[in-house]
Amino acid sequence: MEKSALEETLATVHALLRSEGMVEAAALVRTYPARAEQTGYDNWNGGTEIWEVQFSVPASEYARLGTKRSQLEDQIAARLKTVLESETQNWYSARILPERERRRDWRAEGPGVPRDVRTNILDGMKLEQVCWSGALDDVEFLSRLYDLKELPSHDSRFKDAAGDIWQHRSNNDDWEQDWVFSDERFNLTGGPSDQFLRFLCEVVHPVVRPDRDEALKLVSHFNDPLRQVGWELYEVERIAGRPRFNFRAVTDHGGRAVLRAKNVADALDAGWMAKEIERLENSIDRDPALAIGTAKELIETCCKTILTRQGVEFTKSEDLGELTKKVTKELKLVPEGISDEARGAENIKLVLRNLTQLTNNLAQLRGLYGTGHGRDGNYRGLQPRHARLAVASAVAFIDFVSETYRQRQSAGYK
Repeated sequence: MEKSALEETLATVHALLRSEGMVEAAALVRTYPARAEQTGYDNWNGGTEIWEVQFSVPASEYARLGTKRSQLEDQIAARLKTVLESETQNWYSARILPERERRRDWRAEGPGVPRDVRTNILDGMKLEQVCWSGALDDVEFLSRLYDLKELPSHDSRFKDAAGDIWQHRSNNDDWEQDWVFSDERFNLTGGPSDQFLRFLCEVVHPVVRPDRDEALKLVSHFNDPLRQVGWELYEVERIAGRPRFNFRAVTDHGGRAVLRAKNVADALDAGWMAKEIERLENSIDRDPALAIGTAKELIETCCKTILTRQGVEFTKSEDLGELTKKVTKELKLVPEGISDEARGAENIKLVLRNLTQLTNNLAQLRGLYGTGHGRDGNYRGLQPRHARLAVASAVAFIDFVSETYRQRQSAGYK
């Protein structure tokens, strides 16, 4: 069968399927490429050619269809017969096949998001009673991700998913709020990883969730388990001052250092460090100068938090070096009671002193290359690798300082 004739036939098959309410089969015919292949010949009754119309679908979609494939093939084949039986005595069937992967780098591809991680994230949303559609209704939200008119209805009164979702969520309101998490049409727990990650990005989109703090809190909850399996949501732009997120595979974006910084903030119960950590997370690759400046601010915040809790006074005019000296003295970071004769005493002192010097060097680095200073037209800023060095240095300091503080607190020292 010539390609043009096949296209005309499939267009008619699609129209029949849509008119008869077989929306999923119609969507398959319209969406995926097809070819007709002669698979046999029967000499009976003057000779009959046997043809198979083959539809190539992505492997993930092929797996999602599962046992429904046979039903869809039968629905399409019956309409092929209707269209062609008046023109030919040939026999036609339909077959759905997985599309061949043509990427040469498939062996290097990172793993997807496992089902258990997806389930944990969705369960967390249930426990927190998060309204996934936010400021939108369910149809408005899902229409941003899917063509609902091409997805089947679970209610025989409606032709497509848009109709039955509206009926049961907006009109009757007799579906649970988290119905979409288990709906096979969207297959959030078993479908392609990019489909699941796009769903999460949409949950925190500024149009869906205008409250910036609420969106950032959700992103933090999503990223904790996602990063453990090599994925994260990250800020790509701002809409009316609110972050819009996309997803990416985690390589080395300073993620481990940032995660450790979050653990420090949690341990100190210092919620006001969250803004510095958020800026670090979003700027290491996108804006290295901002990351360098923010790393300095993170150390300042950590020092001020500990000094305040210890009842040590400081002024607004004191610089980073002065703050770290006070913290060093208060927590006795550089031990004074180690004798010169003790094995490795000088090395221990040197390591600890160098740790505090990191902060001074970082402040100078920020002054030279960080934010807050005008540059001429020939200026070339530092690269993300320099930002990662700055961030790692800052986190090394606050990690050591905070752990020392917690140990002293647990031991009963002021």
